[in-house]
Amino acid sequence: MIANLRNLSRLALPRRLASQSYSSSSFLIDQPEYSFLKELGLERENPGVYSGHWQGRGPSVTSYDPGTGQAIATVRQGTVQELEQTIGLAVDAYKQWRKVPAPVRGEIVRQIGDELRKYKEPLGKLVSLEVGKIYSEGQGEVQEFIDICDYAVGLSRIYSGQLINSERADHSILEAWRPLGLVGVISAYNFPNAVFGWNAAIALTTGNSVLWKGAPSTPLVSVATTKIVADVLQRNNLPPVVTLCQGGTDVGQSLVSDKRVNLVSFTGSCQTGRDVGVEVQKRFGKVILELGGNNALIIDESANVKMALDAALFGCIGTSGQRCTTTRRIIVHEKLHDQFVQALVSKYKQLIPKIGHQLEAQTLVGPVHTQQNVENYKKAIEEAKSLGGTVAFGGKVIQRDGFYVEPTVVTGLPHDATVVHRETFAPIVYILKAKNVEQAIEWNNEVEQGLSSAIFTENIGQAFKWIGASGSDCGIVNINTTTNGAEIGGAFGGEKATGGGRESGSDAWKQYCKRATITVNHSGELACAQGVVFNVE
Repeated sequence: MIANLRNLSRLALPRRLASQSYSSSSFLIDQPEYSFLKELGLERENPGVYSGHWQGRGPSVTSYDPGTGQAIATVRQGTVQELEQTIGLAVDAYKQWRKVPAPVRGEIVRQIGDELRKYKEPLGKLVSLEVGKIYSEGQGEVQEFIDICDYAVGLSRIYSGQLINSERADHSILEAWRPLGLVGVISAYNFPNAVFGWNAAIALTTGNSVLWKGAPSTPLVSVATTKIVADVLQRNNLPPVVTLCQGGTDVGQSLVSDKRVNLVSFTGSCQTGRDVGVEVQKRFGKVILELGGNNALIIDESANVKMALDAALFGCIGTSGQRCTTTRRIIVHEKLHDQFVQALVSKYKQLIPKIGHQLEAQTLVGPVHTQQNVENYKKAIEEAKSLGGTVAFGGKVIQRDGFYVEPTVVTGLPHDATVVHRETFAPIVYILKAKNVEQAIEWNNEVEQGLSSAIFTENIGQAFKWIGASGSDCGIVNINTTTNGAEIGGAFGGEKATGGGRESGSDAWKQYCKRATITVNHSGELACAQGVVFNVE
């Protein structure tokens, strides 16, 4: 099983990120227009391990700007030995942190949120630069981390168990939620800041320490974010309750297998998530899996078509189709299908002049993350055409520096075509024609993943059917809004091959705790439950 844990992120380490010789003068970090990188404490070469101090004795990887293909800076990864040392220090830190009152822990998380506010602009620009998402999305991602910090501050004063009535006189049953210990977070490239934030803010508030392994292709976001958090911890004379170990496959495998890591929160592909889940379960650890999504947007006959078109545009193309909640299928009522396709293609045409570098003000569609994403895009387009699909718009790689593809609309495929049922991390949407909502729901549910879904309808009966037991089988079941762009207040996650994990709001905090049921006898006499009598005089 360990041999299969090769892709502990959305993509394996791209060839371009392998150790290589380089000219220091070629780095974007040395150019004046990228001075915001140094505001974050980054340098040309950055240590990728933090456990109270910075180090990194593993190979150096170079981070690239997907919008130009140019090198940004390098990060020295950690070794397995450094990971093991970091885990030991993080466990020791947990033993101190768990004794801190929850509201005091919440105060530290509040300070982390305030520090993120201070660095939101440069950190958001780094997210955009390293991932390829547009400026507003980079800023929005950091805002998610800030928001979950605010949420966690309130949570620190109210999360609790309950008092349960006992059948025995003068007995009380209590329920308490206690921290698990060390929480390992393995995050993906597409949300390299926010996903860590969702986990870290809640894990810290509930009394855990956190060990982070960021995606190999976005190491600078991991380093810069950890620097911000570490500054807060150091100012408060706290042990390293947040640690970082960037690394390769060997580091990821060791993290997943180590019994000292009580919970592994993994975001990535379904296949790798399955392997992670099995490996953690073999040692009876806990796991949160946030895996793939083949998300459908249903357009009912009664839908507000204008609003649905706007939702489809962002749902399909936001982050260049590289969100796990990206709209990958649009299931349209047969009476609206043709006009909807025509109108959506018209909107797509308006986006062509807005394809460009992710930090340019006018850009709405940035690059995909790596050349591998481009290859996957090309393969999916060719397969769709070979199966009888029609490319209604797009379908081409854009020839320029960086990794750019045209947002693509494909029609005419069967609802169960292999390419339709496979998640491709690229801006491709398949539009399907359905007879009614019942058929659309059936198609929505037939894919292996169950992350996000949405319906546009003005029919209250159809809306409640959609959210009912016979409706969508996803973890996110929206009405008259997009499949993507979830807020932090609700629990985020999905069913089936999406993994079943939940992060962020609602009662997702319970996944970072162990539950204790406590019976208190204050009667002065021993009494057994269920009326059992067992004694001798």
